[in-house]
Amino acid sequence: MSATAHQVFDIGQFYFSKHSNTLFLNQLYFWHGVVCMVAGHRPLITKKKMDRALPKKTWNSKRITLVAGGVGILALIFASYYFTSGNSRLNVDAERITISEVKEDSFREFIPVNGAVLPISSIFLDASVGGRVEEKFVEDGAHLKKGDPIMRLSNTDLELSLVGQESQVYNNLTQVQIAENNAIATSIANRNQMADVENGLKEAKRIYDLNKKLFEEKAIGAQEYQQAKNNYDYQVQRVKLTRENIHQDSIRSSQNLEQNKRLYESGMSALALMRQKVNDLILRSPVDGQLTSFDAEIGQSKPAGERLGQIDVLTGFKVRADIDEHYISRIYPDLEGEFTFAGKSYKLIIKKVYTQVTNGRFQVDMEFVDNVPDGIRRGQTLQIRLALSDETKAVLLAKGGFYQQTGGNWVFKLTEDGKTAYRVDVQLGRQNPDYYEVISGLEPGDKVVTSSYETYDRVQELSISN
Repeated sequence: MSATAHQVFDIGQFYFSKHSNTLFLNQLYFWHGVVCMVAGHRPLITKKKMDRALPKKTWNSKRITLVAGGVGILALIFASYYFTSGNSRLNVDAERITISEVKEDSFREFIPVNGAVLPISSIFLDASVGGRVEEKFVEDGAHLKKGDPIMRLSNTDLELSLVGQESQVYNNLTQVQIAENNAIATSIANRNQMADVENGLKEAKRIYDLNKKLFEEKAIGAQEYQQAKNNYDYQVQRVKLTRENIHQDSIRSSQNLEQNKRLYESGMSALALMRQKVNDLILRSPVDGQLTSFDAEIGQSKPAGERLGQIDVLTGFKVRADIDEHYISRIYPDLEGEFTFAGKSYKLIIKKVYTQVTNGRFQVDMEFVDNVPDGIRRGQTLQIRLALSDETKAVLLAKGGFYQQTGGNWVFKLTEDGKTAYRVDVQLGRQNPDYYEVISGLEPGDKVVTSSYETYDRVQELSISN
């Protein structure tokens, strides 16, 4: 026996006498065997050589509890990882989901809008003068011809003003007549005066010419000649002054007469307006059409400017549609829309865009392209598909509830056998009420689950059972 083996043996004997722990003894057996094997000797310490050997307990209650707890924790960690790592698999019934096939077809981007049928034009009836409702000739909804009376108002102040205006006009007319008579009388007097003056000038000239000849022949004296000459010069100046005076009188008379005429004409215009106001107390239809929104009762007072109703021109119809302000930059005249009425499809075209936004919406007026549907009525609501683009070829995916959870970024695509659906990333573009345009991620013929993904957020695959 080597020294090393004896040392181990002595140490074992010593510790065996001091300790009786089973674990310690097992370790001692192990290491003593290792040393002896390395030294080439048989083990000196065996269980038989020990004075006392305790039975080895491999599975006590403490160890079992620890092992069971560890296994449970590992199971929980595995389950948590499995169900939160995104690799879960869920069984679904084929009858509870919607499966749509991707296809390539004609695509046109359009939005659904609601439009109300309106007359091609409407003329509002406002009270041009205020008054009390005395009589109603028709009721709301009546079909009228141009000029037909609708109702009669009364306004005492307006009628008294008309009487006063008429009196003023008659006074102006009298002044015009007086001015005309005065102008005529003055003209006659001036002509008489001019005739007398001219006659005096002729006589003075005759005498002057005669005296001048006699004076040259020394038949008369210088004094008589000079007297004839002075009289002739006086008559010349008198004619000249008389003509100027008659000319000025004529101008004054003409101006006075013209002023009176203008005053009279102004009065007549005011009288015509006043009479028109009085005539407006009887409200009449301005065009052929249907009376609508008529609101008036006998005895009711209507102030000037109040809306009394409107006349709808029934020669045609238009459609006024409300559109979300999100599309305002893409809406312009000549865009087309279509709707179905009584089983037939009809086309509309935008004629006018009202850019004012109210409560997040703006309006457009649309007119019928070809025929107006038979039986259509004012106030009906039409469901219009308003096109925002031209028709093109595109890969299409049917609309569904999946978009609410995925935002169009991924879908569940079915395998060829149709038993499994797995996530694939996609990119969707334009849309209309029926389809999304597929830009990438899907090909024609692929089948996709398009129903709601509300409970599939953490599911990676769907196992589809029939």
